Amino acid sequence: MSQSQRERATLIATQARSTVIDCAAADRCAQPSPLHELGEKALLESGPDAPRHYALILDRGPQALLARINLLRSARAKIDLQTYIFDEDDAGRLVLDELLAAARRGVRVRVLVDQLSALKSVDTLAALAGAHANFQIRIYNPVLNRARISYPQYLIAGLCCFRRLNQRMHSKLLLIDDEVGITGGRNYQDDYYDWNPSYNFRDRDVLVAGPVAREMAANFEAFWGAFRTKPVEQLGDVGKRLLRQGVPALPSPHYEQPQRAQAMSQNASDAALVERELASQAMRVAGVDFVADLPQKHRRDPKRAEAAKLTTPGLNQLIASAREEVLLQTPYLVLSKPAQQLFRQLHEGPNPPRIVISTNSLAATDSFITYALSYKYKRRYLRDFGFQIYELKPFPLTAPIDLTATGADLPKDVAPLLLPGQAVPSPSPQPMGLSGSGGSGRALRGADASRAPLERESFVGRYFGSGANRPVPLKSAGVRIGLHAKSMVIDHRIGVVGTHNFDPRGDRYNTESAVVIEDDAFAQALAASIRGDIAPENSWVIARRDKPPVFSGLEYSLAKISEHLPLFDLWPVRYATSYEFKPGPNCPLPLPPDAPGFRDCYEPVGDYPEVDLGFKWLSTRIFTAFGAGLAPIL
Repeated sequence: MSQSQRERATLIATQARSTVIDCAAADRCAQPSPLHELGEKALLESGPDAPRHYALILDRGPQALLARINLLRSARAKIDLQTYIFDEDDAGRLVLDELLAAARRGVRVRVLVDQLSALKSVDTLAALAGAHANFQIRIYNPVLNRARISYPQYLIAGLCCFRRLNQRMHSKLLLIDDEVGITGGRNYQDDYYDWNPSYNFRDRDVLVAGPVAREMAANFEAFWGAFRTKPVEQLGDVGKRLLRQGVPALPSPHYEQPQRAQAMSQNASDAALVERELASQAMRVAGVDFVADLPQKHRRDPKRAEAAKLTTPGLNQLIASAREEVLLQTPYLVLSKPAQQLFRQLHEGPNPPRIVISTNSLAATDSFITYALSYKYKRRYLRDFGFQIYELKPFPLTAPIDLTATGADLPKDVAPLLLPGQAVPSPSPQPMGLSGSGGSGRALRGADASRAPLERESFVGRYFGSGANRPVPLKSAGVRIGLHAKSMVIDHRIGVVGTHNFDPRGDRYNTESAVVIEDDAFAQALAASIRGDIAPENSWVIARRDKPPVFSGLEYSLAKISEHLPLFDLWPVRYATSYEFKPGPNCPLPLPPDAPGFRDCYEPVGDYPEVDLGFKWLSTRIFTAFGAGLAPIL
């Protein structure tokens, strides 16, 4: 669009915005919220040199959505929302409706979404551009000057503007009145709140209340006013829609599961329930820091770009400071070269700390290509870095997932967990899958788990399409669970919850953020959550496979040489494989893979347990052998 066209489109949107306010009260008819009160309490308890905070780990998807809806209704002055993905499914619609309702009662609402995963429909974006004077929506880094790009346009952008296309805003933040903030792994899509009938993420957010919210606000302001942040009405596709037909009416809400959305809405107004299930679980914590990249990370000036990279250096310093243990959870175990060097130095030093990793198995991951590359470096991770690796099963038995919220076709004998008046259920005691070979699990049928390439967080999947990178077929039917949480605990005393996958993309291309809490009780609670995910009922452990009876040293040397080749890692035998814990009289408790009795208590279950690979075996080997060059953009 020309400059004059952008000005006309902006004028059309501005003139269409309603200025009607539904509430005349000074507090904008804000709903009382025990979560919001945590922020007020923390600020009252804080002094100039003695900040006080409250923190709440949001492990369960329905909890995380309940907290968001409750807080949106409690806002008195402003709401700032920053996210990578904002879908138009049930969870996205419910949040969007609440944002608009807040704007109509007089709250200033600002929404900032990365271009690649903004709302699907240009009509929806055009309607939001003219919805209300108190509501603004902007798009970060709109390549091709569009709010939305199709998959073919994405490929064109990759040819013309590869560097810019890769620079994404992966930061996530919900901030209420500069008093309470939520950050972590979750986007605004059904998958993150246990609302998908086939595939859901085991994810984690942290709610923090207190003075650190002002640091979050300053970071949001930096992105809101950044050079690459554009009002949606000034972009070509939305602007032309406004010039042709004016501001369309907002589509009426349509929910695939209306009763579920209604129940969540009702529960979010139940202060007693929110207090009991959420606010009462918040911990008063000591030191709280918010580390976050700035949008200048995407500048061409190397000095300015390097100065804006704050998250990766901060997390690396924490890891380097470890003396006893680093407990790290990431969905994609692909490390940048500086990260590999950091872990190598830790392992080679005197009295190295334990490095325990929780990540996805091939059966659980939403990024098949990323796992194939991670598989290439298992020997290096285990032997050179000393990692203890645990990979999440696709049907974890005790993961904090609410099956009844998914909308899947559940067996009749699975008792509903979402009871009247209860918004946050206990984890299901029922197994989540049915073994194709006659296992005793429950079959939970769901739809195809694939998504369009531009609806994924896995960046490499965008290049190859959803078909190439969709979750692999399994031997079991069920509601599949994939890990998406990004968390870390250092020496049982520092807890980190954020958006960084500890991968090359987060280091180089994405903007990231994290909350760092130096508090023993918080760190131990976070560690307990991660250790629950690596328990035998939820994860396989990765360890060296049995040595061949002859020429084991030669085989190891050839495999190591093949691994170090930049492209052609063709050695067919991998160093490590997956193991399953087999409890018994002599094996009452799980053991780490370096324990003397490990092989007496664990049995190998293959390189890709639960996976029905078929032709995927060939593509897995192809990406393992030839995909090393993709690692920086994963």
